[in-house]
Amino acid sequence: MSAEVQTLFIQHFGKDSNRTLSYYQSQQSGYVAAKTVVTTMTPDQVIEEVKKSNLRGRGGAGFPTGMKWSFIPKGGDKPKYLVCNADESEPGTFKDRDLIRYTPHGLIEGMIIGAYAIGCKHAYIYIRGEYTREARLLNEAIQEAKSAGFLGEKIFGTDFSLNITVHRGAGAYICGEETGLLNSLEGKRGEPRVKPPFPAISGAFGCPTAVNNVESLASIPHIIRLGGEAYSKLGAVEKSGGTRIISLSGQVKRPGLYEIQAGSKTLRQIIYDLGGGMKKEKKLKAVIPGGSSAPVLTADEIDVIYDIEPLMKIGTMMGSAAIMVVSESVDLPKLLWRITKFYAHESCGQCTPCREGCHWMESILHRICHGQGREDDLDTLTSLAGNIGGKTLCALGDAAAGPVASFIKKFRPEFEAKITPVVRGQKRYA
Repeated sequence: MSAEVQTLFIQHFGKDSNRTLSYYQSQQSGYVAAKTVVTTMTPDQVIEEVKKSNLRGRGGAGFPTGMKWSFIPKGGDKPKYLVCNADESEPGTFKDRDLIRYTPHGLIEGMIIGAYAIGCKHAYIYIRGEYTREARLLNEAIQEAKSAGFLGEKIFGTDFSLNITVHRGAGAYICGEETGLLNSLEGKRGEPRVKPPFPAISGAFGCPTAVNNVESLASIPHIIRLGGEAYSKLGAVEKSGGTRIISLSGQVKRPGLYEIQAGSKTLRQIIYDLGGGMKKEKKLKAVIPGGSSAPVLTADEIDVIYDIEPLMKIGTMMGSAAIMVVSESVDLPKLLWRITKFYAHESCGQCTPCREGCHWMESILHRICHGQGREDDLDTLTSLAGNIGGKTLCALGDAAAGPVASFIKKFRPEFEAKITPVVRGQKRYA
């Protein structure tokens, strides 16, 4: 397979001039796929092509994109909306930022195709509030596309019209959850909704809505250009098509973004072949394979294919494809405390298990890390995690509980080493 096919995206990263419309058209056949779709294909044909591609959501859930689009009801009086989730807030994840920075027109073209497929006339990009540069670049690219006739009224001389609005968030992790995002988009408090109804039936402004990640939508033009079956074969495993962009960080020699065929490498190959191995020749202690919310793996568990199902089988997840490498020099209890503190801060407070449990876990970990841990703290933490996971409206509770349960299960001696027996009458940390 050629290097060009293996790197659908990253070969265009690194130069600011690559984000222009002229570059996108000359080097990436920009907007040819959108024109083909709008002028020669029916919406159902587009959805079927995306289904054939085995494109799975790149935001973390891994749900098949074509199937998600097929859930949008046909006809009806209500408008339909396509919303791009660019609220990239998962610690360890930074791929969408560079997709927007260097290939904004790829995202826009993907949204044109997606909007046509579901019957949307007004689409939104909900972008993380801290991405001020990226929001500006998106607006500039949208204006370029409008000036060229690729957005607006009667695109490509057809009856199809589309406008895209960039909406900046305000720095809330919870708005990465699609229904919390939709509430925020509507000007409401960013809290997850009770489901059902799901967004495909009642999403933005009470209308049918498809919510897709940046990388998912940016992949759509490639699917149309290559064909769904050909795109599917880029993946090395049956259920996952295309390429995946990996955010690699931590104590590796070459951290950064890497693009691989889906399911083509093990975690060990990614860390040692792509990442160059451990920095300062330190020993590998642990790997967080899918952003900070993914249950941790030990150094003995990294000979696993880096894809959704293989990781699920060993009790963790691929998430947003953000690999965080941890060396022997890292204090794991302090790392877990920092992760848990983040989730306690970002909990919207709507669900009692998450609101109270995250704060309680953070307080106990703070106590342990400051030399005032109690003998029963680890069992209490494990119990708390078990009473949060699966018992909240959204996945933030699971995101907080998974690391706590897995860190203590796999690295318990490191936590026990920080806990000394409580002397009777000793003043305890409050």
